[in-house]
Amino acid sequence: MYVWDFTPVLSNSAILVQGFVNTLKVTGAALAFGVPLGLALALLRLSPRRYMRWPAGLVVEFFRTTPPLVQLFWFFFALPILIDVEMTPFVAAALTFSIQSAAFFAEVFRAGIVSIERGQWEAGRALGMTGAQSMRRIILPQAVRRMIPAFMERAIELMKTTTLVATVSYADLLFQANELAQKTFRPLEVFTVTALIYFTFIFAVSLLAHRLERRLATSGDTTVH
Repeated sequence: MYVWDFTPVLSNSAILVQGFVNTLKVTGAALAFGVPLGLALALLRLSPRRYMRWPAGLVVEFFRTTPPLVQLFWFFFALPILIDVEMTPFVAAALTFSIQSAAFFAEVFRAGIVSIERGQWEAGRALGMTGAQSMRRIILPQAVRRMIPAFMERAIELMKTTTLVATVSYADLLFQANELAQKTFRPLEVFTVTALIYFTFIFAVSLLAHRLERRLATSGDTTVH
């Protein structure tokens, strides 16, 4: 019978902690760049000008429908050849997941903006605002409030997707767990602890997302998914 022994894992816990920190770095970078890029893509998709709307739509659909692992490999292996620039695993991962997240955030932004009643736009015009001013001062504040739960759910999905960075040798939590499993010969214990780390963090964020959703629902706001 197998005898469980978590001692080697606990004595090397600093390795897993560093891996988790690296996971948060990639996730944070992808969110920092993906959210504003997603907003820009959403505004382009809502543009009445076809030459702005179609390219944005193509970018969104391409990065939503192609596997993230294929995108990661392309940015890490192919892009450096095309532009003759060295690409580190972190930069490739941040670039990949920023654009991929932007494609999904663009649809969340677009749905949130479209959900705002037409009368809000008319109220902005009545106050003498331009379309851009109405968007910035009236529409977006209301839309973002409705989109918060959807954003948090997407951030959770993003964090789980970042486990793919281990394939390009970026020392995230999964990569460090694999290294530790080979070092200690205790893969069951290592990956059990790794799963618990992911579960604890993501479950806490999920609870926060559900609490925000309930609060918004009781205040009369609908959410966008």
